[in-house]
Amino acid sequence: MPMRVHDTAVPYIPVVIIGGGQAGLSVSWYLTRDGIGHVVFERYRRFQSWRENRWDSFCLVTPNWQCRLPGFPYQGDDPDGFMLRDEIVEYLDGFSASFDPPLHEGVSVTRVTPLAEGGYRVETTAGVWTTGQVVVATGGYDQPIVPPYASAIAPEVMQMHSVAYRRPSQVPEGGTLVVGTGQSGVQIMEDLHRAGRDVHLAVGPAPRSPRKYRGRDATDWLHAMGHYAITIDKHPDPNKALTQTNHYMSGRDGGKEIDLRKFALEGVHLYGSLAGAKGTALQFLPDLEKNLDDADRSYCGIRDQIDAWIATQGIDAPVEPPFQKVWRPEQEVTEIDCAALGITSVIWAIGFRPDYAWLEADCFDAQGRPVYRRGVTQAPGLYFIGLGWLNTWGSGRFLGIDDDARYLAQQIAANAQVGAQAAE
Repeated sequence: MPMRVHDTAVPYIPVVIIGGGQAGLSVSWYLTRDGIGHVVFERYRRFQSWRENRWDSFCLVTPNWQCRLPGFPYQGDDPDGFMLRDEIVEYLDGFSASFDPPLHEGVSVTRVTPLAEGGYRVETTAGVWTTGQVVVATGGYDQPIVPPYASAIAPEVMQMHSVAYRRPSQVPEGGTLVVGTGQSGVQIMEDLHRAGRDVHLAVGPAPRSPRKYRGRDATDWLHAMGHYAITIDKHPDPNKALTQTNHYMSGRDGGKEIDLRKFALEGVHLYGSLAGAKGTALQFLPDLEKNLDDADRSYCGIRDQIDAWIATQGIDAPVEPPFQKVWRPEQEVTEIDCAALGITSVIWAIGFRPDYAWLEADCFDAQGRPVYRRGVTQAPGLYFIGLGWLNTWGSGRFLGIDDDARYLAQQIAANAQVGAQAAE
């Protein structure tokens, strides 16, 4: 690393962390412990997405025991339960209070540019800094995705993205079409269904998972099997791991699996992937049965892996009956009219895109995705954390953030040491 000549008119801080969520503050925990000077900029309030961008009945999908932030593992009396939104915020606030990070809330980073002499210039709504190293911990949920044809839907049909959904009373009387069957989509669908609302669901290609199987939560089995320790460079299909939607299941009511076929029997209207819209007419692909079958194939595949592990290890575990399909579509519905069916609202639950327009660094591929190994980019002193499969399955979750943060803190310390030696 070249010797840096600092502009004394601009404040200098050795490390800047951008993002005050659990990922950014986990790196801060290690830097604080190791005495490495740094600052954390958060454009809103710490843990903003947990406080403001979750619906009222939201709860974790992974068990509480997987909450293992640095120096602050879950210590409640329900390790196998699933914390509700407010309990998650309380846990996170406790983590932050445990070490008092140098956090500046309400400060947006508007531009980061590399300096010719090394390091970076960081422009914010609170001023300009220079720094030797930058950690990007903004996550991948900046821009809610809505398809282009959404603008062609009749204005009398209210539209909402899942990030804005809080409770059924937000949604106008009449039917609601939920688009997407990732974790948010299926849980919002269930929330509306339990409230007695008329629910329609556009079923995408998301896989599903068992919840409890053969006496234990499926995530417990997978953890014991070493599944969550597999790194992306050792994964048999890394492209699938990076692009596949998360398996859907629920932590509600103590944890349960979601079988969309059972919801169809209870009156939820299922369609294939939404493909287009004009006025009150909506078009769907004829892929409902395929998507249901693919989700079930994933579900049964996880059961098979657990069965094989139990047999190999000689574990005494109860046996469960084989999976059976309780419903299948009689025909594929490829077009409906919202007015005729009384559908008055659409909730988009098809994900988000990150926004790195403010980051002017040579660390992106042709599609604009950051390129790194374990969060370390080829741009000197520039890192990412908190993204799915940064290193393992748990990288974007509470389970793996500690390992990722510890590793990045080690890289930051080593980089700082090289810079200090070069300056001598």
